[in-house]
Amino acid sequence: MSNKDKAEKSVSKKKPVRKSSRQSTFTVNGKKIPKLLPVLPIRGTVIYPTMVIPLLVAREKSVQMIQKILEGNRILGLVAQKYPEQEDPAPEDIYSIGVAAQIVKMIKMPDDALRIMIEAICRIEVDSYDAMEPWFVASIHPLSETLRESRRLDALTLNIRDLFKKLVNMSSNLPNELISIIQGISEPGKLADIITSSLNLTLEERQEMLEIIDIGLRLKKLNMLLNREIEIQELGNRIQTQIKDEMDKSQKEYFIRQQMRALQKELGESDDRTHEIEELSQRITDANLPEDAQEAASKELDRLKRMPPAAAEYTVSRTYLDWILELPLNVSTDDTLETTKVQTILDEDHFGLEKIKQRIVEYIAVRHLKPDMKGPILCFVGPPGTGKTSLGKSIARAMNRKFHRISVGGVKDEAEIRGHRRTYIGALPGRIIQGIRKAGSNNPVFMLDEVDKIGMDFRGDPASALLEVLDPEQNNSFADHYLNVNYDLSKVMFITTANILEPIPPALKDRMEVLKLSGYTLEEKMEIAKIHLIPRQLDEHGLATKHLRFHENAVSRIIRDYTLEAGVRNLEREISKICRATARQVVEGRKKVMVITPSKLHTFLGPPKHFSEIKMRTTQPGVAIGLAYTPYGGDILFIEATRMTGKKQLILTGQLGNVMKESAQAALSFIRSMAKSLNIDADFYEKSDIHIHVPEGAVPKDGPSAGVTIATALVSLLTNKTTKHNIAMTGEITLRGDVLPVGGIKEKCLAAYRADIRSVIIPERNLSDLEDVPKYVRDKITFIPVKRITDVIENALNN
Repeated sequence: MSNKDKAEKSVSKKKPVRKSSRQSTFTVNGKKIPKLLPVLPIRGTVIYPTMVIPLLVAREKSVQMIQKILEGNRILGLVAQKYPEQEDPAPEDIYSIGVAAQIVKMIKMPDDALRIMIEAICRIEVDSYDAMEPWFVASIHPLSETLRESRRLDALTLNIRDLFKKLVNMSSNLPNELISIIQGISEPGKLADIITSSLNLTLEERQEMLEIIDIGLRLKKLNMLLNREIEIQELGNRIQTQIKDEMDKSQKEYFIRQQMRALQKELGESDDRTHEIEELSQRITDANLPEDAQEAASKELDRLKRMPPAAAEYTVSRTYLDWILELPLNVSTDDTLETTKVQTILDEDHFGLEKIKQRIVEYIAVRHLKPDMKGPILCFVGPPGTGKTSLGKSIARAMNRKFHRISVGGVKDEAEIRGHRRTYIGALPGRIIQGIRKAGSNNPVFMLDEVDKIGMDFRGDPASALLEVLDPEQNNSFADHYLNVNYDLSKVMFITTANILEPIPPALKDRMEVLKLSGYTLEEKMEIAKIHLIPRQLDEHGLATKHLRFHENAVSRIIRDYTLEAGVRNLEREISKICRATARQVVEGRKKVMVITPSKLHTFLGPPKHFSEIKMRTTQPGVAIGLAYTPYGGDILFIEATRMTGKKQLILTGQLGNVMKESAQAALSFIRSMAKSLNIDADFYEKSDIHIHVPEGAVPKDGPSAGVTIATALVSLLTNKTTKHNIAMTGEITLRGDVLPVGGIKEKCLAAYRADIRSVIIPERNLSDLEDVPKYVRDKITFIPVKRITDVIENALNN
């Protein structure tokens, strides 16, 4: 509960500010106290009657008030603030019950503050504040204590004296003189106030004790507080005794162990610890460590010798030595340097991917000529399911190297890469060093998966930590925070994977050689299913060709009607589903071989999930087919345009990004400027609204490559001519009608091929990119290069 909440629960109430011209006095212990009294708010303490206590007054208005009071009767009111941190409290921020006090002495300090000695006289209650400037002046009345004599009260008083004596004897913070002081106090109320002022209470508890007028109730409350303080003190003493006993026990064990060691030395024997130290020393000698690692290990072993096994640092040092000694600093595997053998293994494991295979074989050839060359840093970029991770395993097998993979997707802590310093409890090396240790050699194929999904937060930037790991010029002296010795990573072949390049920081991207994996065509998927997926799924489900076979047309139908992807992950899932159903039939007694034909797919996989909508969507004017590049490969998209009566508004829907919106604006502006030459009414936009929509509205879309498609859809709408159903297009448009080159041509062409589109319009300056498109795709698709948007319209529209 905060101070403010506690203050609101206090019995004090807000007092109104009121002006009064009357003034009278009341007498307490022979001292006349005005009923209209200056009030000094005090911070962090509560003062009780009869107390003589020094106060430091530093607030300017409070200093002025004290100086004024010293000219008169030296009487003032002292009331505690509810919130000690407030510099200028209002009446509602001050408790209503305090004490009247007399200034006994005043000393002026060098910084203009005043140190005053005050003597509290009696309890008072503020009725109202008559003035607030230059200081508080309040109407007050005295609070008379009530006392009902009884044997119970006498017993309570006696018990409080005994409890307080016990507390003083237990606590080192309370002087023994307090026992003598309370022995000379016979008044129960005064006794309660003196003891309360000596206890370690909160401000709210002190104020509550001040506000209790009934002495019997005050003594009961004090009795409860004393019992609480004694319990706390006893608990603290028990903890202290326990710690001391444990320390004494530890020291005793240390001396006994030292004596045992001396005796064992005389007898020519050795204990387990001595044997452990000797074993570690021998391991360090046999490990043939590099100079800095040898020095660090020897230094840590010396520390370990001087430590008792029960020490907390003993385990930390022992673990550190285990890490250094188990790292494969000088353990390497022999690379396979026969290029034909490597090529054969790569072809066995993966269909296609010729450029990547060629790059690996070239690396092996260079290693054959220059054995000490540094490992390459490769980055495989492509849609999910295209074989990036499995390709890393295949490379390791082809080169006869160990393989280790870690996923860095979602990693936000730099220490995941560089390790934690040993000052932290449970510290460990980073995942790079851990991976090297698990691999068991200093030259594995090390894969960093999902490098485009690395995060960053207050704990550091893991991508920046990877700059050293993935730089061949620096990683020969990689420093892990835990090991604190240099480790040579230059022999490691690092391979990273990503779905898209854009999120990767430029500095990190610059250190890697990017190799792109595009999506697979229908023919490639059928070969992959035939060579790899079907045999693997048969084996995983305990089946053989005598139980299940797939007709070629059935595999083609699965690819076309049940999967729509660049990779083959969903294709493998569908094959797995058929294998599971067949396994059940075999267990239930089926003897005949199950041959999967297209007609049986509905039984195993249900109705088709994907349909070709191209012909249906392009039967009306205002629709054009575009090509897009996504993180999951290429895709086709339909762009629809319609016109209605309105006020010259361009409406864009389908979760379009800013660049795509600007492309639509540019296309409309070009068409308006060229309306006459395009046989479109010049005033078509004057009393109309145009709405452009890109379906699949839940999917965000952006980029400039849809510019020509938007322009074609608008011309189709405004001329009332449909577009050809078997033609798709891509390209950026300018206000002058030029068609600019775009990226992702290979992926877009593969998407068109998968969708049975056989004509593709591309910018003329993208013709050189067709070299990356597989030859059988180039043979099936007619590519139409264009320079101007008018060329696009001539080729795309019917009639």
